[in-house]
Amino acid sequence: MHVLIVRLSSMGDLVQTLPALTDASRAIPGIRFDWIVDESFAQVPTWHKNVETVMPSAFRRWRRNWSQAFKNGEPQDFLRKVRSRKYDLVVDVQCELKSALASRLARGVRYGYDRRAVHEWGAQFAYQNKFFVPKEMHSIQRMRRLLANALKYDYAESEIDYGIDRTRLGSPRMDLRRPYLVFIHSTSWASKCWPEFYWQELTRKAVNAGFSIVLPSGDEAERERSLRIANNHERAIVLPQLSISEKAAIISGARATVGLDTGLSHIAAALDIPSITIYGATDPLLVGASGKHQLHMVSGFECIRCHQVQCTYTGVAEFRPACLVEITPDNVWQQLEDFSLHDLPHREALGASRLLGAIS
Repeated sequence: MHVLIVRLSSMGDLVQTLPALTDASRAIPGIRFDWIVDESFAQVPTWHKNVETVMPSAFRRWRRNWSQAFKNGEPQDFLRKVRSRKYDLVVDVQCELKSALASRLARGVRYGYDRRAVHEWGAQFAYQNKFFVPKEMHSIQRMRRLLANALKYDYAESEIDYGIDRTRLGSPRMDLRRPYLVFIHSTSWASKCWPEFYWQELTRKAVNAGFSIVLPSGDEAERERSLRIANNHERAIVLPQLSISEKAAIISGARATVGLDTGLSHIAAALDIPSITIYGATDPLLVGASGKHQLHMVSGFECIRCHQVQCTYTGVAEFRPACLVEITPDNVWQQLEDFSLHDLPHREALGASRLLGAIS
């Protein structure tokens, strides 16, 4: 059986799609997957052992200048590749308008959420077979259920296996002084950002405890933030620009990570790296990083889980986002110490993901 998966973005959502493919590969021996994905995240599907062909799309880039894109022939090449094979099933696990369009281009019977479950109304019209999956479920479980309904198999919901072949990550291009922690401080939403002076204080505590700190960099703004957080500590390393796979390889060697609700935190969870993830504007019960040794820190602030890109709180607060004021470096470091950092990763005491209740 040959199945086309449509999930264009974002990085964390792509990572959270992987367990559904593992479920299917266990239930249906010999199943093969191709995957349509945004070009920015095309490396992520390649990590799964049952993914054969990845077809990068550039819808975001093309729509900025469609005439130039067609002149270069990129959309035409993409369409030829998508339509070169007829699939047994085409399953859109994103169910937004752009992913629905991509699925509509493919040859095969199309599956997706129904009108009550789609992320963007109207996407459902692209699918010939539609299923209701409650939006109140965690995103991983929603995609697992959708694919299981489409392919008609049962799976163990309590077990999550991302199916990542670590050999496909490659090796980091640099030697890092061990033991090291990775601090994932950058996210696209201002409402998710823990303040720099908190990161600086946490870095100081970790360095004094004998750890090296690894700070990822993407664009120039993220690199500048990493440099400010490092604050000239000898054992704080600011990474150069790396591919997603190279960052994943570095994360796979970490003693632990501290991060925000962003793609690299989901990668850490998928690799079962002990991690603390800080949540404010988003709900860990719906989108939280899932895996072994995962701890979600959420404050007791009045407007958490607002799902606003910018903090809109109008009351008195030390900084914005106001919901993260109560999650202090001392709180986070205490939880890191409770991980028994010097004994990990040789123990399984934390088990699966868990939520640390309101910080007060």
